[in-house]
Amino acid sequence: MSTHRKALATLGKVWLWVLVALVAGLWGYGRFGGGLAFGLKAGESLGSFLVEMVSVLPPMFLLVGLFEAWVPRELVERHAGRRAGAAAIPWMVLLATVQAGPLYAAFPVAISLWRKGCVPRNVFIYLGAFSAAKIPMLTFEVAFLGGASRTMTFLLPPGMSR
Repeated sequence: MSTHRKALATLGKVWLWVLVALVAGLWGYGRFGGGLAFGLKAGESLGSFLVEMVSVLPPMFLLVGLFEAWVPRELVERHAGRRAGAAAIPWMVLLATVQAGPLYAAFPVAISLWRKGCVPRNVFIYLGAFSAAKIPMLTFEVAFLGGASRTMTFLLPPGMSR
């Protein structure tokens, strides 16, 4: 391996830590030194993102581990494999819509599906459905629509009122 490739490999391993150190440094400078508002905002964003990741990913990995252990490969191949055809689409949409959480929580499930014999087309259908529609989030969205419908009467045609 050439020296250039070794340097790139080392940089690839440490770039995330360099970025975290840079954000922490900007936050520290903004908090304790100068009045750098960008540093404060970056540090607060990093902190809230890390708290969200710690609260979402461990339960997700636990559920993916249970999926790996309990669901046989043959079952996934039968319902979402090469021979499943169009019948796999409702299964992928159903699986995606019953889950809640941010999109990065869907990737461990997608990898697990792929390892168990799901074709890439169905993995992408799962990811698309996960990002578009989630049944657990529907109640929150309906509550927001109910509150917004009273204040958005300007969208109604002229002469029509509620």
